[in-house]
Amino acid sequence: MGIILREERQDKIVELIKEKRNLKITEISQILNVSDMTVHRDIKPLLDEGFIMKTFGGITLVREEPGKAQNINECNMCHCQINPRFAFKLILKEDKIEDTCCAHCGIIRHFQLGEKVVQSLSYDFLIGTTVSSYLAWFVFDSSIKVGCCMPQILTFGNKEYADKFVQAFGGEVLDFQETLDKICNKQVRGKR
Repeated sequence: MGIILREERQDKIVELIKEKRNLKITEISQILNVSDMTVHRDIKPLLDEGFIMKTFGGITLVREEPGKAQNINECNMCHCQINPRFAFKLILKEDKIEDTCCAHCGIIRHFQLGEKVVQSLSYDFLIGTTVSSYLAWFVFDSSIKVGCCMPQILTFGNKEYADKFVQAFGGEVLDFQETLDKICNKQVRGKR
């Protein structure tokens, strides 16, 4: 690929993000054959428009019509099939519910919806019980890959279990707000 103008790169980024929904900055820079810094400059107008948002090391498409999954077993963020073991539920005002496939998608969607979220629930990775996300502990990017979105985030209802899991399989234990800040790359006040 030869030298292309900024507008052409932005058009290509829009095309890629619509197709893949989530992209790493390094992936975009390799495709466009430009530096990461150039990609950051190119995505700034898209961020300002609210078309995309930053995530940990990348960007994600901000859906224009939230909650419009194709079917009830499809994630509202990445459109993957929802495995009930990793599902993340967002309870919204006016008794609306949005489902995502994992804590990664759920936390990004929580950030996008902001004050519209009344409660969020997920399932403890080890025990399988329902836990309030605001009281949960999250293992960020462990060595065990369970097939959900990256960076992988696993939910634990008990910090001691999360710490032991990290000792065995790596990763980092974070509370809800720390996870939100890390994955959304912003400093936001949470409900914890």
